[in-house]
Amino acid sequence: MPTSQNHFLGRHYDAEHSTGPFQSLNPTERCFVANKAPARPSDEERDGNIPVRPSDSSPTVAYVWRSRDNRKGRHALVVDRDPRKHNAKAPKPSNTWERTFRGILKMFVRYPIWDISYDVAFVFTIGSVIWVINGFFSWLPVQAPSTEFPGETTWGGGLTAFIGATVFEFGSVLLMLEAVNENRADCFGWAVEESLDGVLHLHPDHKCWHSHARKGTLVEGAPKTDGQLDGTQPGSAESGRKWSWWPTWYELKTHYFHEIGFLACFSQMIGATVFWIAGITSLPPILNNFSKPAENGVYWATQVIGGVGFTVSSALFMIEVQPRWYIPAPGVLGWHIGLWNFIGAIGFTLCGALGFGISQPGVEYAVMLSTFIGSWAFLIGSVIQLFESLNKYPVWVDEKVGALTAA
Repeated sequence: MPTSQNHFLGRHYDAEHSTGPFQSLNPTERCFVANKAPARPSDEERDGNIPVRPSDSSPTVAYVWRSRDNRKGRHALVVDRDPRKHNAKAPKPSNTWERTFRGILKMFVRYPIWDISYDVAFVFTIGSVIWVINGFFSWLPVQAPSTEFPGETTWGGGLTAFIGATVFEFGSVLLMLEAVNENRADCFGWAVEESLDGVLHLHPDHKCWHSHARKGTLVEGAPKTDGQLDGTQPGSAESGRKWSWWPTWYELKTHYFHEIGFLACFSQMIGATVFWIAGITSLPPILNNFSKPAENGVYWATQVIGGVGFTVSSALFMIEVQPRWYIPAPGVLGWHIGLWNFIGAIGFTLCGALGFGISQPGVEYAVMLSTFIGSWAFLIGSVIQLFESLNKYPVWVDEKVGALTAA
């Protein structure tokens, strides 16, 4: 058996309650009931040695494994009722105003640079801010000519486009590293315990196996596991998650090319690399020396191709968290990130497509406005992604989770 095949042993692909938007690709979501009540009392309970607990005495709790959350080091928990009604010390659902405000506050006071998911979100946020500045340099002189100053459109727009495209390229490299260093074991991240008197205790499990939990280092990977969940022998060299700069060909063809999240990251990487060409050629010493055919082929066409890569990537990120490819998932944070990035990608694609006719009246305004709107959409998506990267333990209430106990 090839060593790399251990990556797939003990995984979720054939497990119960596994779903995904495409049957031909790997499942993207798995639910596992954490405190499944027994169908009948045990012998000890019947004999009176242990108090019999009613099956409905405490909330039904389910771990929710998602491929996106796995890459981001997040651990989702879903309950069929508010756990605070059963235990005042239980965590609050994530959609409360208090939890949301605390999540926003983390964005200003926490900087876990050892967490690659945080690095991805932070880099794309910085890149989006640069593109918003570029949008002002490009669109404002057309909207309000009286505000233009010398070199605003040429050097201001060209230099920010180059820097913004470079930052996006760097962010895409980090995104690929995040994708190929997904956690290889089923780390659900929560400790769910029910006492004999029926009180449910929920708290994060600090023995998390995601690499995001390792402070002070980015490339060391997750700590060693006991090997029970990743299909390896306890204590073996393969039982710990090692940092990988690139997967093997075996892993690519048997796993990653069937993973929606990896395909989305790969499309983003291709789009950013091609778009980087447009960023380089946007510098005035280069762009001003192009003939019209060269400008169309090297500057505008690369924006279109890069924008299409961004569009495909954003669409795949949205689909990844959907139950079916045609059913939206507005209740999932990752879906909104993909949506805003999709709008931004459309704006950048339209900018390049309209650029072929920029000499026509009115087209220049549409070109600059597309960039301006796309930049703001990317910024909104990046800020939401930054929020997502800092909130690793989401909890939400869904009454339908109780149906899993019957399975």
